Amino acid sequence: MKRVIKKIIFSSFSKLFIMMLAIALGYKSEIFKSKYFKTEYIGFIWLLKSFWFQRILGFNRFKSYPVHPTCTIASTKNLTIHLDSINNLMSPGCYYQNFAGKIIVEKDVYIGPNTGVITANHDPMKPQTHLEGEDVVIREGCWIGMNCVILPGVELGPNTVVAAGSVVTKSYTEGCVLIAGSPAVIKKLLHATDETQ
Repeated sequence: MKRVIKKIIFSSFSKLFIMMLAIALGYKSEIFKSKYFKTEYIGFIWLLKSFWFQRILGFNRFKSYPVHPTCTIASTKNLTIHLDSINNLMSPGCYYQNFAGKIIVEKDVYIGPNTGVITANHDPMKPQTHLEGEDVVIREGCWIGMNCVILPGVELGPNTVVAAGSVVTKSYTEGCVLIAGSPAVIKKLLHATDETQ
């Protein structure tokens, strides 16, 4: 029975209807080029959930991508995310504080739930104000575990793994490293395989 229902929901007609509805409701048409729509059904499930939460209930209403209702994005204009990394916008509890700097997320990045990516700290002498923002760049193939914090000015090189609960205070541009701790330090060098190069 589940198979029959799945077939009906994800027939070509249903996909086309969902795509047209999504564009009419303000989602970017480019999202359908993502692997999550081309080769997987999960993108359409995200859209169906997002219709309810974003357009009816108003959580993240003005975002042009499907976004989890508990995910916070300060500024969509300062968020550059590869289409094959939009899965991170559906990760619950993530906080993208990018009103003062840009956050750039490249292809095939995985960011765990409850992760904060911060572009501007508070001024320690005047906590009600922020210091000048610095961009954060997360390169291709990075994996950030849950409950991490990425601080302003950090650049993570390709295939960097950030252990759960880590606080990343400086850049690791060389990539292919496992970093962990608070503050995060290199725990292990990872060897690039043919698939990750």
